[in-house]
This record gives sequence, structure tokens and C-alpha cells, in this order.
Amino acid sequence: MPIAEGKPGRNCPRCPRLVAYRTALRAKEPKWFNAPVPSFGPVDARVLIVGLAPGVQGANRTGRPFTGDYAGLLLYETLSRYGFANGKFDARIDDGLELTDCRITNAVRCVPPENKPLPVEINTCRDFLKPTIAEMKNLKAIVVLGHVAHNSVVSAFGAKKSQTVFKHAGHNILRHESIGELALFSSYHCSRYNTNTGVLTTEMFRDVFAKVRSFLDSN
Repeated sequence: MPIAEGKPGRNCPRCPRLVAYRTALRAKEPKWFNAPVPSFGPVDARVLIVGLAPGVQGANRTGRPFTGDYAGLLLYETLSRYGFANGKFDARIDDGLELTDCRITNAVRCVPPENKPLPVEINTCRDFLKPTIAEMKNLKAIVVLGHVAHNSVVSAFGAKKSQTVFKHAGHNILRHESIGELALFSSYHCSRYNTNTGVLTTEMFRDVFAKVRSFLDSN
């Protein structure tokens, strides 16, 4: 199917399993967003954050990335701390929160069952990730949250995964044909599971964004 302006329509049919799940959720929770979640933040930002996929009671419910579930609490607090967000985050799309020089998207735009997209779904949705990156003409840095987001971004650039291995607080260089060189910063995903198990601490997460801020200030 043709892709209008690199964005999935509300009823995007490209991933049958996700369509079926979305349809079931619409029947169960008709007041929820229940559609591919759009990117959040200014297109002229220098930083793009790429997450995994919408959470069923988070972005899938509210229609804004990382809004409505636990992961957003740590993310938006950290963004505010380092000057990438203004206003109070209240886990609602009408909370008045604004992003500054930062944009957020997901590797997979539709909510997957059990928060686990299949490889074919990740590959299919990369058709929307690529134009999201390409339209950000001032882009200098991408922050990936978790292995899936990391690998999907690396694949979007046609880079070798063996030479761009995921590592928390890792820093790599990617090259885009129209934007030029971009810095890739990697972090464990800010999910409740990762923070509860100690895989990711608040200090570890802040350290990644401190490095991003330092990078921007020196470039």
C-alpha cells in the first residue's frame, strides 16, 4: 500500500496481528486512542528518541508516546532535568507538556500483544521510522531505548549490527545521506520491569541524557 507522507493511517492494515489486536481493543475500550501513535515533538529538533512500541494502557490509550504508563514518568522527568521538556508531565495529552529540541517516536507505531512486536512487524514499521528520521533536517543525535529500537535504527541506516552493538550508555556514529553524521546514544528501556529489577537505575538513565546534552553543547 502507498505510504502517505511516511506516516501510518489510523487504520493501517500492514501488520495483520497488530490489526487484529487493535480491533479487539477498540471493541473493548472504544474511548481509547487505539491507533498507530504519532511522533511527539518538533520536527526541527536536534534529538530524536526512539522507543519500542506503545504500551497498551500508555500511549495506545492516550495517543502520545510514553504517556499513561510508568515508563513516561522516568523519561519525561529526565528530559525536563536536561532541558528537553517544559511544563508539568501529568500523564495526559492535555497536560501542557512541550518538548524542546527533542522529538519522540517508536520503532513500532501500533501496540503489540504483551509488548512484544514480531521481527516482521518491526521490519514493516521501519518504513515509517526512516521518513521520520529523514524529515528532521536539524537532527544531530538519536537516543534509542532498548535493543529493538537500537537494531531498528541501525538497520534504517543500513549499518552493520556487528559494528554497532547495543550497550547501555553506548555512543556510535551513523551516517545519513542527506543529514550527514549522527550520534547514536543507547540506553536500556525505561520500563517498570527494568527499573524494578535494577537493570536500569535513575542515575544510569540520567547519565545517558547528560551525555546527549554535553554532545549538543559542544557541537
